Amino acid sequence: MLIRLLFCLSILFSLPAAAQEPTQDIVYYGFDPDIVTNYISGNRRSLGYIRVTVELMIEDKAYLSSIEHHEPLILDIIVSTFNKQPEEKIKSLTGREEIRLTILDKLQQAMKKEAGQSMIKDILFTKYLYQ
Repeated sequence: MLIRLLFCLSILFSLPAAAQEPTQDIVYYGFDPDIVTNYISGNRRSLGYIRVTVELMIEDKAYLSSIEHHEPLILDIIVSTFNKQPEEKIKSLTGREEIRLTILDKLQQAMKKEAGQSMIKDILFTKYLYQ
């Protein structure tokens, strides 16, 4: 009876481990140096500037070489998106989140078109300074 109980318990505790799916190797890819670009200033006579550090959350480390290969395209998308933003959006927290989501969507679409997979799970702004 005790042997049966131990056998049942060992099977019971081994099931959750078998049911778990293998995790992907998420990696982060950062750009060096920081991205510095301008944005549409409120008075239209001068430009506002933004300095941002961007980290890409990549779904699998196997995608790193493709991300490195497409870095010019990725940087262009980030810079051109910031260039089109009004000052109010750059300076507000909700605007910053909208910009982040817009860039993420554009990057995923571009990578899917160029490489066949979106590859980028998320994007993080680890430094965000504006003037």
